[in-house]
Amino acid sequence: MNYLVTGGTGFIGKSLVTKLQQKGHHIFILTRTPHEFENTAHTTYIPYDYPAEDLPPIHGVVNLAGESLFGYWTKKKQTIRTSRIETTEKIIAFMKRLESRPEVFISGSAIGFYGISDENMYTENTKTPGTDFLANVVVQWEETAKKAEELGIRTVLARFGVVLGMDGALSFMQMPIKLFAGGKIGGGDQWMSWVHIEDAVNILIFSLTNKSISGPINVTAPNPLRNKDFMKTVATVLKRPFWFHTPSLIFRAATGEMSQLILHGQYVLPMKAIDHHYTFSFPYLEHALRNILNKQHTK
Repeated sequence: MNYLVTGGTGFIGKSLVTKLQQKGHHIFILTRTPHEFENTAHTTYIPYDYPAEDLPPIHGVVNLAGESLFGYWTKKKQTIRTSRIETTEKIIAFMKRLESRPEVFISGSAIGFYGISDENMYTENTKTPGTDFLANVVVQWEETAKKAEELGIRTVLARFGVVLGMDGALSFMQMPIKLFAGGKIGGGDQWMSWVHIEDAVNILIFSLTNKSISGPINVTAPNPLRNKDFMKTVATVLKRPFWFHTPSLIFRAATGEMSQLILHGQYVLPMKAIDHHYTFSFPYLEHALRNILNKQHTK
């Protein structure tokens, strides 16, 4: 089959493209800089203004593009918002130009939709979004993606939690522990809804092929942990002490408003994946971390 992917050179996108290639599919990667990449037998890089009529039938589209959340938001809030919304608009316009519409459109989203809470539990049945900056961005992002439904395309909103892999948030979070200065961050009671990169990619592919899945799907593991327990598990796997406490004020000073990604969280369960009988490869954090960190050590 032929799949169209944006963000195909990013952290999650690279893993998704590799997995789809291994399954024998051809991937067309939409990018602003196709000249920077070399086409292969299973991958073709194309610009956003590529003539849609020149493409073979596209069976599914996956949108993973968006400005990174890492960095000082005060300098990039507008970019965080517009990069997601404008890219999604471009993809929908691209799908309109295709001679035959794809069967499914998966648009990357985030559990930031739910807002932040140390007490509430959230599933895909939670309809009321949060009120903070990230929640507002996600609401606009998803409303834009839902326009694909008007084209008769099954639309899935993949709400990612903290995706753990050899890149991404884990490399940022494990550094203090590696330097023997690790411990809980802030109060430590904030929930972390995480997912191994392998499960994140497999849930995307599961959603591509399962015609009964539409609307939001939480891309998280079924066992969230509080920050203090998450960080203690990282320390255990790395065989480092767990004795320092990073106060919220220090963390905010170092990372700015982005600190809310770590200092605040939400307890999110992947009920739609569970109800559709998806089997998690890494449902528990320690197993997930050992798999990731072992790969780091063997590289």
